[in-house]
Amino acid sequence: MHRILLIDDDAQLGPPLATYFRRFELDLIHALKPSEGLALLAQGGFDAAILDVMLPEMDGFELCRTIRKQGDLPIVMLTARGEVMDRVVGLELGADDYLPKPFEPRELVARLQTVLRRLRVGGPVGAASGPLQFEGLTIDAAQRSVLRQGETLELTSTEFDLLHLLAREPGKVFSRDDILNQLRGHEAELYTRAVDIVVSRLRKKLEPLDCIKTLRNAGYSLALRRAAAGGTAASPASDAFAP
Repeated sequence: MHRILLIDDDAQLGPPLATYFRRFELDLIHALKPSEGLALLAQGGFDAAILDVMLPEMDGFELCRTIRKQGDLPIVMLTARGEVMDRVVGLELGADDYLPKPFEPRELVARLQTVLRRLRVGGPVGAASGPLQFEGLTIDAAQRSVLRQGETLELTSTEFDLLHLLAREPGKVFSRDDILNQLRGHEAELYTRAVDIVVSRLRKKLEPLDCIKTLRNAGYSLALRRAAAGGTAASPASDAFAP
């Protein structure tokens, strides 16, 4: 059974939500304050976290930033009234998804299941037969790990899944809608700005490699040379769309 940590100062929310979650084999633990939630996370054993934006001690954005410094635990943020800026800030700080309040418990469960399913199968498009190797970059879907010039990168679940999606078909242009449909895995409001934010975060982590190319009014593509046998480089993936 997956353990999910909810950090929300609404004492009335946790018990009924925990009861509902058990129907889907999810064990929900409720913390009313960020300090309490961080203490529980330090003990380990959680598979994902749900953070409210409006919290005592620190807001959900600062809490998300703090958790991100400690690891890549999947994070879903609950945003008041679905404010666009709440969504943008949360995604920029490393949240994997967002859900506006008030929400339907079944939709929250669906989003959590999507994240957890991706973790089990090694990404939304499935694991390739062995690591994907490019010049300066190795992506291992089975281990959900990325090496950039020999250094292990700390990526969020969504960042990894986006990179893996592009790397499976280097040179192919994925529209924002294509990416959202692949990563979410269920019906959801299309929010194309979310893709731009995750791409921006991922680019910064991949520097100095110039991996992700933007095609105006089209989408994104991975543009790296594949690492060929014997240590030589294959043709650049970007040749597929170079002018």
